[in-house]
Amino acid sequence: GYRVSLQGNFFGRNHTYITFPEYNPREHIKLDPPLDIQSNVTASKCQIWWNMPWYLAGILQYELQYKEYSMSWEIALNKTLPSSLPQIEIEASELRSGIAYIARVRCKISEYEESYHSQWSEWSQTTVFQRADVPKLSEKMLNTRTMQFLLIPLSFGTLVYLFWNCKLSQKASPALTFPRQLLSSSHSIICTMGILR
Repeated sequence: GYRVSLQGNFFGRNHTYITFPEYNPREHIKLDPPLDIQSNVTASKCQIWWNMPWYLAGILQYELQYKEYSMSWEIALNKTLPSSLPQIEIEASELRSGIAYIARVRCKISEYEESYHSQWSEWSQTTVFQRADVPKLSEKMLNTRTMQFLLIPLSFGTLVYLFWNCKLSQKASPALTFPRQLLSSSHSIICTMGILR
């Protein structure tokens, strides 16, 4: 270790003050902030990543801070990353649609590292991102599809029912002729189809 002292001239006299009798620089490190923070947003998540020197890989821990762009940093959300990888994912469900967000990250030596200790670095530069909206069906399109799903089976069922009744009525009264079938109010179309077969 080192012995760190403070010297000064106070009221015309030199004084020496010992501040750290045994100062170990390895236990008082302040790293530079992470570099080149970037983001990419999909419909399901937002990925944020940054760069750190390769020789620090594996011994750092990170804290991400993010907020709505227009809000102050005092009310930002903080996430301490569980791993030493320089990246994080935020679920889209944590982000409001149509709102721009801004994020920054800082680092320090991991608490599991026994050889070195540090305080948090300054915050990095920021990255701005916005949740990607999932395309929604318009109300008109939704109503059209609903009608299609209801009308197609209903129409098919009605045609089958009428066709079946037409065949039964033909078997019951074989004397029915083609003009009578056309005049029949409920079976004219289906009976005609049956005759054409």
